[in-house]
Amino acid sequence: MRADARRNYERLLSEAKTAFDKHGIHTSLDDIARQAGLGNATLYRHFPTRESLLKTMLHDSIKELGTTAEELLTTEPAGEALATWVRAAVAHATTYRGLVTLLMDSLKDEASELNNACTSMQSSGKHLLERAQRSGEVRDDTSPSELFALIASAAWAREHAPDEADQVLTVLIDGLWPPRR
Repeated sequence: MRADARRNYERLLSEAKTAFDKHGIHTSLDDIARQAGLGNATLYRHFPTRESLLKTMLHDSIKELGTTAEELLTTEPAGEALATWVRAAVAHATTYRGLVTLLMDSLKDEASELNNACTSMQSSGKHLLERAQRSGEVRDDTSPSELFALIASAAWAREHAPDEADQVLTVLIDGLWPPRR
């Protein structure tokens, strides 16, 4: 990439982060270009879709979530590892307002530019869930897709009912433990 193109790319990412932090993922892409001091054609040349922009912006945090899962598989007891990762996944899904819905939709849509990242995240969670199930630390009747639905629910609560979000997450994690006999 030429130096000026690289500067424009970086300005767009910086402005997109600011805009998404302030207004959520549905903010106007044209406004992002304008705030970066660039034309919308420049933005669309680098990022043809909103998903491509978000994919670039979330790349490092998604990779970190996978790395965290790998580390937790070897450093924490199975149940604790899963609970820690679930908290991290909820935090990730609420990086920007509206993101959790897009992530869940992208997980189901193989044509989505975010599908590979979402399936990678689900795979990380699946390994932690299965390990915790094998150890008997969490209930064995929860599937990886159900775990992701629970994570999405907790993320939705954090976004829409922040005063109750911590309790929702606590109940979610406690609900993964096997029932007492």
